[in-house]
This record gives sequence, structure tokens and C-alpha cells, in this order.
Amino acid sequence: MKNIIGTTKKHKNGYEYLSLSSFPSNEIKEIIPSELIQKANRAQFLLGKLSGITLLLPDVDYFISSYVMKDAVSSSQIEGTKATMTDALEYVADPAGGSDTDADDISHYVQALNYGIKRLNQEKFPFVLRFIRELHRELLQKARVTHFADPGEFRKTQNWIGGTRPDNASFVPPAPEELDAPLHDIEKFVHAPFIHPILDAGLLHGQFETIHPFLDGNGRTGRLLITFYLIHNKCLELPALFLSSYFKKHQKIYYQKLNGYHNGDVLPWLDFFVDAVIETAEEAIEISKKVTKLRDRDLEIISRFSKKTSDIALNVVQKLYKEPIASSTAIQEWIQQTKQGTLNFIDKLIDAEILELHRKAEGTRPSLYVHKEYLKIFTEK
Repeated sequence: MKNIIGTTKKHKNGYEYLSLSSFPSNEIKEIIPSELIQKANRAQFLLGKLSGITLLLPDVDYFISSYVMKDAVSSSQIEGTKATMTDALEYVADPAGGSDTDADDISHYVQALNYGIKRLNQEKFPFVLRFIRELHRELLQKARVTHFADPGEFRKTQNWIGGTRPDNASFVPPAPEELDAPLHDIEKFVHAPFIHPILDAGLLHGQFETIHPFLDGNGRTGRLLITFYLIHNKCLELPALFLSSYFKKHQKIYYQKLNGYHNGDVLPWLDFFVDAVIETAEEAIEISKKVTKLRDRDLEIISRFSKKTSDIALNVVQKLYKEPIASSTAIQEWIQQTKQGTLNFIDKLIDAEILELHRKAEGTRPSLYVHKEYLKIFTEK
């Protein structure tokens, strides 16, 4: 069967690689069944519902921050990072204490995503190749484990997936001298609706991973692009849909379907992708409801405090929805109290079952406290 994505060619250096066809091919349109369009319509409906719910959330920026962290963890874990969401939040709360973990990789992902949101929404920067390079730079610049990734620059040498060399690899993407055309096809594709916005997002991710334009960080960059593409095409109002947790949960299938896409098996990949959007959107809607319910509970508890304490507690709880693990030092800065006054305030939140001691102070490292019920919403299976 013909590969509608590209053709295998022999490089002058002896190995075989995939030379990409013009993208998107009209042959892709011809093979899309009506059932898949209907499923994509359901996915789009759920994204609209999710956007409506998240826009009504109080403190939505705090909710989004936790959701960004959840995706950062899953996306980084797909690439081999061992750190959990709790590890990453501990690192944010006490960076000096996390030097022996790979939570730094996760912090770079969060940094790249926040950078992209600001660039597209606040600065109205166009979704072009330069934007993709900037995302990659933010993702890998000074990252702990990427010494030779050339952050922000498309590769000038051959890379491959699996194996030790291009001639024994499981997949060899386009040769560096053939990158310009497929990259410009990607740029044009972003601004020209093709089949359906959900299916187009799937095609974008599959094609980007097939091009594999960077020496490292292609998977993480490509998963970031899904969210930005959906926002760019008005399918999402806020970055509240992240597919990395679904891809991590079905990691073997994720790689199988992407590999199938490289070989021209486009439909199974798109079907998997739409399933990912549907399940993840439904999960995000439920998370939004749980956050609202928990916040109502917290507000009811806080309302029993004195007026002064209640005002301070409301501010702290808002911040905890962004950073569910916080150090005693950070809480002291938030409430501008003495050390003893801060400890007294923390004790009130512990008695109210909002805060819980996460880690006792040790040496120069401060005590850490956690809003356990909130964190559980984002970490429970």
C-alpha cells in the first residue's frame, strides 16, 4: 500500500530515511470516514463544554496552573522523567532541595507552556515556525539533561528513533537538507483549515513527530503544539485540555499509532487521537466540577474565621490552588506576619483540614505544607 505521508529514500551516506510528501495530501481527505467526523464533532462539543465550565471557575488562573503542571509531568514522564507531580511541586516550593531529582525537566515544560500562552494571547504573536522554535528554546534552554539539543534551532544533522545509528534505527525522519519544505507545509497548515479542527490537530501532531525537526525535545514540543493549535483555532478558550496524561496512560499504543502514521497508516492514529481528546475533555470537566466543590467547601470553612483571618486565609487558599505544596517561608511572605504568627495561622488551616504537614523542616530546608484534597484531584488515578 502506498505511503501517503512520504517515500523511503537512500541517503548518500548509506542509510534509508523518510522523504516527506507535500502536506497535507488530499488523499488524506479521501480516506476519512463519516463516523470519524461524527466522533470529532463529539470531541469538539466537549471542548466547548469544557471552555464554558472553566471560564466560570473562580480563580481560573490557579486551576490552569495546576493543570499545566499535571500535563508537564505526564509529558516529561513519556520521555523517561521519573519525577511525579508531587516531586515537581516540592521542587517549586523548595528548589534547593530538589537538585537530586529530574523535576527540573518538568519546570522547563511549565515554563515553555506559560511562555507560549503569553506569546499567543497577550502579545498576539503569529503561530509560525519562529513560535515553535521559541517554544523549544524555552523547553530546553539550560535544562538539566539536554546538553546537545541546540535549543531553539532546527537540526542540521540526522536524528533517528530506536537503534544506535540511522542504518539500524526503527525510524529515520527526513534528512536535514530536506527539512525546509515539510516545515513550511506545517506553517501553512496551521493557518488553513483542512478537514475538521480536532482531526487537524491530530494531523499536526502526527506530522510534526514525523518531521522530528529538533535534535531533542520533539515529543514534548509536539504535545505542546496540540494545545496551542486548539486555542489558535478557537476550540479552546483557555489551556485546559492536555493530552499527555492519556498518551502516558496508553504509551505503548501512542508510539504504535505514531509509528503507523509515519508509515502512512493515518486513520488509526486519528481515531486514537480523537479518543484521547474525548476522554481527556470529559476528565477535565469532572476535575473542574471537583475544584468548584472543594473551593466552596474551603470558602465555607474560611467564613467561620474572624474577618481579618478570613481575608488572609482566602488569599492563601487562592495561592494554594496554584501551588498546592508551599513552604512555611512562602506562606510567611504571603501573609506578611512574624514567624510565630505564621505558624499560628498555619495551625488554624491545619485544624480546619485545609492544610496538612507535608515535610518537617530539616537543617536550612523549611517545612512544607500541602492542600492535600486539592492535590488529590489532580493526582488520583
